[in-house]
Amino acid sequence: MPKKFDKGITSKDSDYSKWYNDIVNKADLAEISDVRGCMVIKPYGFAIWEKMKAKLDEMFKKTGHQNAYFPLFVPKRLFEAEEKNAEGFAKECAVVTHYRLKNDPNEKGKLIVDSEAKLEEELVVRPTSEAVIWSTFKKWIQSYRDLPILINQWANVVRWEMRTRLFLRTSEFLWQEGHTAHEQKKEALDEALLINDIYKNFCEDFLAIPVIQGLKSESEKFAGAEETYCIESLMQDGKALQMGTSHFLGQNFAKAFDVKYAKKDGGLDYVWATSWGVSTRLMGALIMSHSDDKGLVLPPSIAPIQVVIVPIYKNTDDLKKIKSFVLNILEDLDSKNITVKFDDNDKLKPGFKFNEYELKGIPIRLAVGLRDIKNSEVELARRDNNSKTIVKIKNLSTVIQNTLDDIQKQIFVKAKLNLKNNITIVSDFNEFKNVIDSKGGFVYAHWDGTNETEKKIKKETKATIRCIPYENKFGPGKCIYSGKDSHQMVLFAKSY
Repeated sequence: MPKKFDKGITSKDSDYSKWYNDIVNKADLAEISDVRGCMVIKPYGFAIWEKMKAKLDEMFKKTGHQNAYFPLFVPKRLFEAEEKNAEGFAKECAVVTHYRLKNDPNEKGKLIVDSEAKLEEELVVRPTSEAVIWSTFKKWIQSYRDLPILINQWANVVRWEMRTRLFLRTSEFLWQEGHTAHEQKKEALDEALLINDIYKNFCEDFLAIPVIQGLKSESEKFAGAEETYCIESLMQDGKALQMGTSHFLGQNFAKAFDVKYAKKDGGLDYVWATSWGVSTRLMGALIMSHSDDKGLVLPPSIAPIQVVIVPIYKNTDDLKKIKSFVLNILEDLDSKNITVKFDDNDKLKPGFKFNEYELKGIPIRLAVGLRDIKNSEVELARRDNNSKTIVKIKNLSTVIQNTLDDIQKQIFVKAKLNLKNNITIVSDFNEFKNVIDSKGGFVYAHWDGTNETEKKIKKETKATIRCIPYENKFGPGKCIYSGKDSHQMVLFAKSY
């Protein structure tokens, strides 16, 4: 009996959280691991991550950055060197205290920690790599001739999360983290802003996710940074998601690790620094920004398979004729760097395949049968708007390329409209609470700049300052909570 297809996806309007989990699981992106708080990224999910990684890696290298790799373990004394950074991550740290197990003398086949194998110095499993990298930079930097150093690494990190959600928040996750050292303060500031722009361009041009750029407030910035620049986006449920951050570290880590350089005009000075990163959280953003109740919706630029061809046939002779017909299509699309799959699996019916590829977000599906061969045409279905058209073979590759470009554009337009429709300007706290509770989304409001007011607003509404936008659109005013003077409006939202 042929396998029946059951999507079983919860409606996002009835239970957004379950809808999200359904898509992650049923689209074969990831699953919960037997290791507490960790995930297994499945081949299809990892293929999407690899495309993200490849594009970002290209963008970093075009701006002079080089890849390196640093240890997973950070000696505790190094981790403690920059006080604010250590305090900021202390509650999330996993720590290695012993280096060996031994057989349990009381129970055969069981292992216990060997108490005699205690480490002389405990090792922190990296939650971020500033400490171990800056201890290395001390060896690399002696003179202004050694600067700048522009390093990126692709790695895994561990932050011991109590509440986890696949891709969005797990105890171990994949990311890239950049670390740079500079001769001048302005160079480091320019670097942090450059990376913030790279992240913005990547998210908007590649992932089709519109973002808002700005600064983090004092309480939300990276532990150990002077300034944190961010990109924030809005998911379909009206909650914000931090997509990426770049940090101007000033001379804090250079001072903590005594990293000085000989200046051109003589004397010594501490170097200036940045760090920056995005993670597999972008996978969660991709799902929540574009998908629907039928499954994943992928922008063509990030789709591992951009076009799938499904044959419609009755017997093996029909399939052979379709294979022969499709061969030229495959070669033509491949020559144009369009990733295409011909699904000739004879164990599954076309209807099952249609549903599966819809669920997995393949941008374009072609259906080809004997009648289509006779008429020199195929049926083209778009995933983003579920439309179908008949296309003549002689025009097919051009139509596919134009359609892929249009899908990429229209997915972004739709997400941009969602962002625009869910930004609200408020002038008092009652209005603020009402919008946060009933509508959600980003809320522009005046804030007096104090940590005390920010904490009180968060306690009463669960909304936080997502960013202080670069552009001061609204000028000065009065804080919605305290009534004190406010320099500009900032963006509040509930967030992931």
